[in-house]
Parts: sequence; structure tokens; C-alpha cells
Amino acid sequence: MPDHSIDVQADARVPLRAGGPAGRGSLRKLMRRRSTIAFLMTLPLITLIVVLLAYPMGYALYLSMLDRHMTRFIGLDNFALLIGSLKFWRVLYQTSLFTGTAVIFSAVIGLVMALLMHNISSKGHRWWRGMLLVPWVIPPSMSGLAWRQLFDPSYSPFNWILEHLGLHGIFWVGDTDWARFCVIVVSVWHGAPFFMIMCLAWLKSVPEEIYQAASIDGANGWQRLRYVTLPLMRNGIAIIMLFSTIGGFTGFAIVYVLTSGGPLQTTQVLATLAFFLSIFAGNFPLGSSVSLFMLPVLALAATFILRGIANRGSDA
Repeated sequence: MPDHSIDVQADARVPLRAGGPAGRGSLRKLMRRRSTIAFLMTLPLITLIVVLLAYPMGYALYLSMLDRHMTRFIGLDNFALLIGSLKFWRVLYQTSLFTGTAVIFSAVIGLVMALLMHNISSKGHRWWRGMLLVPWVIPPSMSGLAWRQLFDPSYSPFNWILEHLGLHGIFWVGDTDWARFCVIVVSVWHGAPFFMIMCLAWLKSVPEEIYQAASIDGANGWQRLRYVTLPLMRNGIAIIMLFSTIGGFTGFAIVYVLTSGGPLQTTQVLATLAFFLSIFAGNFPLGSSVSLFMLPVLALAATFILRGIANRGSDA
């Protein structure tokens, strides 16, 4: 009989083509993976994000490296100008102050409202939830206009109440300290419902058996809140605070409509400063530099918050 061993070995040394049965099988297995399917399903959204965010960000970075007349490349001189400006650091401090204060008060008020709504009947829960979400649903610009009328020194209802109580009216948005107070109040009024609805969702996800076990162990209401509810919600609260910090730090409408950065620029924030530099002063490169300066600050805040979540997850 003829010997075919040499032919078999020769055939074994011939590589399979990518389009062969093995190649098609590998492609089929790749397409069956959940990660591949998830990536393909999110690819349109990723493309949209790249088009709507990456391009404007890249163009802003390009503008920030030009001179005032956008005719000459100057590198990082605009950023150096901002770092050496005392006015810029004051605006950065005010932005951080407004954002931090508003986020903390919004978190506390939103958590309290969520706990109250979690313990009322389902019918009343729907009614209160719809009513308390109104400040968050209304656009910030419209909220700013309404609050500006409430703070108007001539016909403010707050001043009317104060005068009937025998007190002097307050020049709300005309005084430096009261103007800061007004910006924080409106920011909290607009942001607290977001905390409320998100915290309420986390409360609904906590198993009722955990509360029953804590009650059997003799825990009262405060102890259940401190040792059961808050530990289970802390990662969610941290994520909500991260989103609120980003939104507050880049906020524009409330400050612009309410005070326009005044008086004496004591309520000026980074977003309004970038707007005034770009639109009114015509210095688009410097305005772009102010906008891009928010990125490292927000990245630092996000790293701090997310690292805390990761550390708590590893401890668990």
C-alpha cells in the first residue's frame, strides 16, 4: 500500500486561512461574547458622544493656544496668564464655595426628603414626589428669573414680609454677602430634588429583611438609619454628589440670570467668566482657557470620590 504519511505531514504544515472554517468559528465565538454585543450596542452612543463632545473640546483646546486675535500660536501663555491672575483665583474660589455649599445642603435636604417620602403611603408618595420634583424639572434660566423677581428690592415679597414684621428690607442681589446667599439658595432649591429622587431610588432597593433583622436585634429608628441605611447608600450618595459637583461647577444659567456675576464680581463663577471673556470682551482664546481649567479640578474631585468608592468596595 502506498505511504501517505509524508502527504499528511505536509498538509499539517499548511496554515489555515482566516476565511476558513476555523477563522469563521473564531469570529462567531467573538460575536457571541456579551462584551462584544454590549460594545456593538453602545457604539452609536459612543460615536454620538465623540462627535458632540470630543470635537468641541478639541477645538476649545486649539483656541486656548492662540493669541487674542486668533492669528498666532502662543502655546500655554493663556493658562499662564490665568494662573498669575488674582481675579481668576478669586473666581475659582467662589465657584468652589458655591458648588461645595450647594452640594452639601442639597445632599442633606434631599436625603431628608427621601426618607420622609419613603415612609408615607404610595398614594401620597406619588403626589409629593411630583410636587417636589418641580424645581428640578423647571429650566435653571426660568428658575433664575422667578427668583430674581422674588429678590427684587422694590417689590420683593420677602421684603414685604420683613417690613410687616417691623424689620428693614434687604437689598438681596445688590449686597455682596446677600448676593452670595441668594445664589446658594437658588442652587440648593434647584438641586435638592435630584438628590431626593436618586436617594429614594436607593432606599427602595434596600431589602426590607435587613430592617426587620435590625429591629429584631433591638435597633431603633436612628440606629437603623445610621448603621443600615446610610452604609448601604453611601456609594450611591457619593456618585450623586459627583454628578452634582460637575453640574454645579459648570453651572451658568442661575448665576447669569440672577446676578450676572455682580455685585463687584462677588458671585462670578468660571462659567460666567468664560462667557464674558469670550462674548463681551471678544477674547475667545482666554475664555476657552477658563473653560478648560475646569477639567483638572473636576478630574481631581472625581478621582477623590471614585477612589473612596473603590476603597469601600474592597473593604466590603
